[in-house]
Amino acid sequence: MRERVWINDVGPRDGLQNQAKILTVEQRIALVSGLIEAGLPSIEVGAFVSPKAVPAMAGTDQVLAALPQGAGVDYQVLIPNLKGYQLARDAGAGTVVLVVCATETMNQRNVRQDIRASLDQAREICGAAKKDGVRVVACVAVAWACPFEGATDPAKVLDLSGQLFAMGAEDVIVADTIGAANPAQVNRLMSALVQEFNGQNLACHFHDTRAMGVANVYAALEAGVRKFDSSVGGLGGCPFAPGATGNVASEDVVMMLEQMGFDTGIDLFKLMQVGKLAGELTGVPTGGRAAQWRELTIKG
Repeated sequence: MRERVWINDVGPRDGLQNQAKILTVEQRIALVSGLIEAGLPSIEVGAFVSPKAVPAMAGTDQVLAALPQGAGVDYQVLIPNLKGYQLARDAGAGTVVLVVCATETMNQRNVRQDIRASLDQAREICGAAKKDGVRVVACVAVAWACPFEGATDPAKVLDLSGQLFAMGAEDVIVADTIGAANPAQVNRLMSALVQEFNGQNLACHFHDTRAMGVANVYAALEAGVRKFDSSVGGLGGCPFAPGATGNVASEDVVMMLEQMGFDTGIDLFKLMQVGKLAGELTGVPTGGRAAQWRELTIKG
């Protein structure tokens, strides 16, 4: 049997939150439904954040309510704080994603509090989630570089990851929020994390700012990581992190993994169709870096 690699498509959240065009709830549901049809095992469907701060995520409760249950898909939602967790729980979310930044400046810009306060809040959320039967995934943002403080200390990432696991986070996502990492840096940090923790509970989140997104996925894969975030069509960007461009495209990641012999469980052709839909809905070019080659291959 081929070894499984899990893909979590963050397009409906991370991909849409920074677009000029705000999609309707119905359009977002259509996008998620397409990803379900393509076989995505995990999808970040929205966020319970302030609609004033991130208007593109308003109505996430409606998106969740419209999705089929029992489809074997892990629907994830981003939460910024305890109130966000409570809203997500009440909306029926099974998995919540909380973020702690690895630098003080970015944490302040993202959630307006210092790292210590974020960790205290994360501990409270994990405690509540355990009682409520909600799965918690934690993300360590700007794990390689920060737009305000420069290079991130790897020891800080290891320390934060350990604290988050100890609180009860089932998975920890290590995020290159602004796409500044290179494959050598990725391999070094993820090898250290895999050695320290269970590699099956680590994930990576890469942006393609410097055209190294797929290479960084490969570097993390070589270090033992088997879970990755990616975004359909390569949509993405963080409104609070200057310089953060699109995420690594799901189409490119799935194509590479499948050609390497891994099993993603994803239908690449159907995923490409969803990528086209994402472009039509948002009015921006989508498809990933190998889009033209894939089109020619299919037509041929």
